[in-house]
Amino acid sequence: MDRPRGQAVKRARLLRRVVYGAVLSAGVLLAALGLSRLKSAAPTVDASTVWLDTVKRGPMVRQVRGLGTLAPKDILWIPAATPGRVERILMRPGARVEPETVLLVLSNPQLELEALNAEHEVTSAEAELTGLEVQLESQRLTQRAELARVQSECQQVKATADRNELLAREGLVADLDLQLSKLAFQQLLERQAIEEKRLAIQAQANEARLAVQRAEVERLAAAASLRRSEVKALRVRAGAAGVLQELPVEVGEQLAAGAILAKVAQPEHLQAELKVPETQVKDVAIGQRVEIDTRNGVIPGTVARIDPAVREGAVTVDVALDGTLPPGARPDLSVEGIIEIERLSDVVYVGRPAFGQPNSVIGMFRLEADGKTAGRVTVKLGRGSVTTIEIVEGLRPGDRVILSDTSAYDAYDRIELR
Repeated sequence: MDRPRGQAVKRARLLRRVVYGAVLSAGVLLAALGLSRLKSAAPTVDASTVWLDTVKRGPMVRQVRGLGTLAPKDILWIPAATPGRVERILMRPGARVEPETVLLVLSNPQLELEALNAEHEVTSAEAELTGLEVQLESQRLTQRAELARVQSECQQVKATADRNELLAREGLVADLDLQLSKLAFQQLLERQAIEEKRLAIQAQANEARLAVQRAEVERLAAAASLRRSEVKALRVRAGAAGVLQELPVEVGEQLAAGAILAKVAQPEHLQAELKVPETQVKDVAIGQRVEIDTRNGVIPGTVARIDPAVREGAVTVDVALDGTLPPGARPDLSVEGIIEIERLSDVVYVGRPAFGQPNSVIGMFRLEADGKTAGRVTVKLGRGSVTTIEIVEGLRPGDRVILSDTSAYDAYDRIELR
């Protein structure tokens, strides 16, 4: 009778263990399920490290910012007209120069020799022209003398023919003699006409020969003048009033024709050259107002030119300066320009967030009423400016939002400020 009772006890103990295990497993599962449904704790952020701004409603000025430098409006690059070696440097960068100021002196013995030979060729050609003129004038005078002799004979024969005609009327001269005298007169008239024509042709021929020789003299004179100008160009002049900006040569340096010798500019006539990011330049147009900050004063200006090409992710915008240049303004001075695109009369806007681009949808943290908690909201942005951006949807005037970079908290919908 004791054996069945012992077996019943064992079964009861086993049953209790199974029940306890099932209850424990169910408890563990319920606890895990509850923990999984709990929200993660909001991270804490130091309030002094975030940038806050309040959403406003009213007028907003759209602007585009660009960095750049001041540059002369008119720059004169002075090239070497001929090859040469730098003999002397008379002026240094920074010096004020006039159009006839000699900057440096080059030497080229071969060029000087060619100029001297060209002068001699001109002198020789002029002497040949003078000799030809004398020769042709002598031939012309000989031809005129021959024409004068023929004209004299013609007049004598004509007088004889006229006398014979009078005598023939009286019967004192035979008809044959009269006919012979008239025939001689006609022959001399024809000869006189031929000599006159020959004199005219000779004058034309002489003029043609003289024209050829004069053209040769002019050609040689032009070549000599070019050589003289090249020799004169060895004394390099500024060519314009201004300030010598660059002189990238040294004494003794051998230069080729066309090499840049100097750069002259007028520092009183400057313009700003701004580099505007290619993503923002689409709204920039000629005639828009610009403010140029030289770090020593602000100068108003106007957009004068927009470069059609993009270089290194930026577009060059030239700004004509309208105001008086502040002290210290000079070429290559670093400046910052703000271009006014348009004025919006009544929009909802806020300071431009560190991660928001115009016409995009982003998530921003908006402060709640307690001022210590910020919740994520979806915001649709509109038109942007340098420091502000339009709010299309998601925020209302008076809302306070975090503008600084919050990408480290993208996994959270709420943050705590302390």
